[in-house]
Amino acid sequence: MASVSMTVNGRSVSAEIEGRTLLVDLLRNQLNLTGTHVGCDTSQCGACVVHVNGEAVKACTIFAADAAGAEVTTIEGMADGDELHPIQAAFKEYHGLQCGFCTPGMIMSAAALLKENPKPTEAEVRHYLEGNICRCTGYHNIVKAILAASGQDVPAVAAE
Repeated sequence: MASVSMTVNGRSVSAEIEGRTLLVDLLRNQLNLTGTHVGCDTSQCGACVVHVNGEAVKACTIFAADAAGAEVTTIEGMADGDELHPIQAAFKEYHGLQCGFCTPGMIMSAAALLKENPKPTEAEVRHYLEGNICRCTGYHNIVKAILAASGQDVPAVAAE
């Protein structure tokens, strides 16, 4: 066992972990931050996306020890108290939630996209989300929500 410390959602945390502990497992099982979902265990679905030092990372692909000293933001760290983050509010308003399983990873990926490209086109949003799977096929409303969160007019989204 090894000790690991990092900042998660603005709070300093420490935990005893095995060397093989994945960041997603530390977040969910030891820190009780269950908004980060495990959907595939193979890094295909994107349900586990978090930000590590400001970069979007699939938490099932990084060992917790590799995040030692890092600043980690999970979906729980997006809202400001009871006030939703603008991306979360847009997902709610534009019905980008569907069943909700993919939503945390989609929102975290959207936040990374809008940080990198504040006014993406519909095609750029769709391309950026290729690493996130929505099993409910709710992509139309997810794309609308991300465009709305970027402050752009939301056009009718074309069929895929």
